[in-house]
Amino acid sequence: MTRGGRAKDTLDETDSPERRCIVTGESQPIGGLIRFVIGPDGMVVPDLAGKLPGRGIWVSADRGALEQAVKRKLFARAARQPVHIPDEFPDLVHDLLTRRVIDLISLARKSGHAVGGYEKVRDWLARGDARILIQAHDGSARGKTKLRPPEGQDRHITCLSAQELGLAFGREHVIHAALAAGGLTVRVVEEAAKLARMRGQIGVLVAGED
Repeated sequence: MTRGGRAKDTLDETDSPERRCIVTGESQPIGGLIRFVIGPDGMVVPDLAGKLPGRGIWVSADRGALEQAVKRKLFARAARQPVHIPDEFPDLVHDLLTRRVIDLISLARKSGHAVGGYEKVRDWLARGDARILIQAHDGSARGKTKLRPPEGQDRHITCLSAQELGLAFGREHVIHAALAAGGLTVRVVEEAAKLARMRGQIGVLVAGED
């Protein structure tokens, strides 16, 4: 995996441009960073889709980094103006990122690039249709070991709960899901890696065994 948890050539994605984190001072691919902009009212606004107008301010996708950015008033320094930061800012960013991962998986499902449920996922894996295996972190460990991620790097996502994954499929709970190649798969992997880092989870994208 590349810096910032970004899946690289194993998902047919070219190198992304780099930006500098205002907390660490280090440059890294934007896949490992969260972009913020300053609104007309001086409010710091998370721009998870990277499409809002204005000069981008970049912070590593990490709760500790966000806490430091707020504590040390680094947003104001980067913007060179007074800014307003919403209450419980790291929690707000975490919740928005969680919603974004769920929504991206939902869009992938609607376009036919994602399936949920043990039987469907098993069939996709057997046919070689699955590019990414997604499993709820609170699912049965024994049940999850019955399915193996596709071979290659960064093919296993485990940062969502069964309830959160269920939201992407319009169900109460989902333990197993899979993504096909193409579509939104690269974006799901990238955003899931950010969410994993925000949650302090290690190994959320792991290599499939050879």
